Order: sequence, then C-alpha cells, then structure tokens
Amino acid sequence: MIDLRAARSNPDAIRAALARRGDEGLFDAAIAADDVWRELVPQVDALRAKQRKPQGKPTPEELAELKQIKEELQALEEKLDAAEAERNEILAKVPNPPDPSAPDGGEDDAVEIRRVGETGPGSGKEHTEVGRFEMDRAAKVSGARFGYIVGDTALLSMALYRFALETVAKHGHTPMLPPVLVRDEAMYGTGFFPSDKGDYYEIPADGLYLVGTSEVPLAAFHMGDILEDVPLRYVAFSSCFRRESGSAGRDTRGMFRVHQFQKVEMFVFCDPATSTAEHERILSIEEELVQAVGLPYRVINVAAGDLGASAAKKYDIEAWFPSQQRYREITSCSNTTDYQARRLGVRWREGEKQLTVPHTLNGTAVTDRWVLAILENFGGDVPDVLQSYGAPARIES
Repeated sequence: MIDLRAARSNPDAIRAALARRGDEGLFDAAIAADDVWRELVPQVDALRAKQRKPQGKPTPEELAELKQIKEELQALEEKLDAAEAERNEILAKVPNPPDPSAPDGGEDDAVEIRRVGETGPGSGKEHTEVGRFEMDRAAKVSGARFGYIVGDTALLSMALYRFALETVAKHGHTPMLPPVLVRDEAMYGTGFFPSDKGDYYEIPADGLYLVGTSEVPLAAFHMGDILEDVPLRYVAFSSCFRRESGSAGRDTRGMFRVHQFQKVEMFVFCDPATSTAEHERILSIEEELVQAVGLPYRVINVAAGDLGASAAKKYDIEAWFPSQQRYREITSCSNTTDYQARRLGVRWREGEKQLTVPHTLNGTAVTDRWVLAILENFGGDVPDVLQSYGAPARIES
C-alpha cells in the first residue's frame, strides 16, 4: 500500500510515477475518496465535543439538543465509515510507484543489462524428449497443464532444490518450509489481491488460497509484528500453484507453463536505506546459482508497465532455451520498498527511534524451469555441482 501521507504532501510526483504504469486514474480516485474522508473527520470531532453533558441536571431544552446531536453524529459517523471503506478499497488497488531506474514501457521494453555464457543449439531436443515428464498421464489425473516429473529427472529436480537452499543459506538466509495454504490477509498484504485474485486457486469452504509463490507466507510470517532487528533474511522451498488464467494458448507444450511447480524463494526485511543494495545482493546470489550450473543467461531490468502491483523495480534472469531459440525467465527479484510491509502491518524499531516501515524484497533461487533449461542445453548431461547433491551423471528418459 502506498504511503498516504506522502501521497497527500506530494501527489503530483506519485501521479507522474504511476502514469508510467498506466494507473494514475486509480490514484486520483483514492485521493478524491481521501478528501471526502478528511472533510468529514473535523465535522465528526466537532459533534463529539458537543456531546458532553452539561453539569447538573440538564434542562428539557438541553436534553433535546443532546438527542439531536446524537442523531446527527450517528448519521455522520456512518458517512465517515463509508468514506473510509471506499477510500481503503480504492487504495488497495493502487500499485507501488515504480523506481526511477525502471525503464518506461511494457513487456517488450525491458532493458538488457548483461549476457553471460555462449548460446547454441543445445541438444536439438525439447526438454520432454530428454527428461521424463508424463504429461498425458497427468492430464488424466489432474487436467491440462499438469505433469509428473519421473525417475532421473525427479532426482535432478530434488538435487537442484537442495543445492539452491544450501547455497542461499550460506549467504545468511534462514531455511524454511512454509504453508502453501494462506488466508486472504496474506494474499492482500503481499499485493497479489485484489489485482491478481483470478490467478489463484481458492478453497472457499476454509477461506484459504493456494500460494503462487512462497513469497506470500514468508512475507506474512511477520504480519503485524514490530521487528527489533533487521535485516531478516529467509529462504523457502514449496510447491506453488497458479491458474495461468491469462495465458491461454501460450507455452502449451511440455512443462514450461504449468499449474503446479516447485520453487526455492528468497525473502528479506531490511532498513529502507539499504534496500537498493539488498536488491543487488539478491540478484548476485541468483547469478551465482546460474553460473554454478553453467546455463547461458541474460539479466534484464523489467519495464515499469510490466511490474507486478507490489514491485517498484524488478530484475529477471532469462536462461537460453535452445528448443525455442530465445531467452526465457527462470528467476526474478523485486524490491517492493514499503508497499508489502505497510499492508501487512509490519514495523521496525530502530533503537530508540520512532517506529518505521521496513522494506521487503523477494527473489527466486530456482524453479522447475531450471531443469528444463539444463536438459535442453546439456542434452541429459548433469552439471557436476548437482551430482554432488544426488543427481545422476546423466539423465536417462
């Protein structure tokens, strides 16, 4: 959630930033609703002050006046509550203003920062031809866009997750296995609701949602807390679930875009003064992982119009996929500034100073897509680093 006080004091700056996302209309609606609420507050306060009973026994006239004030106050308080609810409903939809260093534009306007490694034809085969993925059997069991990962390919996947967890833990992140069913408050607090609600699986009978990333339970781990010390750094492994509701017809072959996948995710709560450096630190860990495996990749700075609601700035790492002859996303890392922490009610006490809102950041360590890229680039040969975590030397489908 954006800082409403900052928005009131400098609306033009925030309006201009949000215009880069194409979202300035929501901001104006939120400010207009806030103006209505602010006009009502002094009126309510004035009537509450008049409600004080006179000393001694009140006269009939005074009683009549008190009754009238009570009725007026009740009606005005209802208006105030309604105005606050309307403002908060609109405010919940306003995304985080993008960082000035995020490029202008949309999905096709990301700026490439660097390329590492040599691209080539790879094995000449798609990942489903190298590893073992049972798509047809999964379709009978669960429907389209599900898959079984089987045999040596499953061992490769498990080695990858363990390699990522151990590597990130060495960088000071506490490992965690979080719940993957969360309440509405966690999805709202991380900014996935209300904007992307249609992309997540709901369990209506229990009021729970399956997470699309363990970023959600990691962020909500400190929901409502006052932190005494930052940075707090975590890394989690979990299954993730997405409906992919806006991807009809896209990446329908193989395991590239499925409804269920595994992921190792990094998350940080930090001092706002250090969040830019923390963002670069997370990116460096992601690159360390990709380089250890040996995948050719590039790093891009995602454009403002392609950012998720909570992100002010995001880097993606895209690995080379020979079967597609192009780079595709395998990690992302975002600086969400104070947007998530504010929505989650997380605050930080810096010594004797006044409470402040910390910044949060998230970053992918690995996902199942890494397995696909490894199979396509190396033709079934497994990088040495993953063999030390239990993967076979070569994948036999």
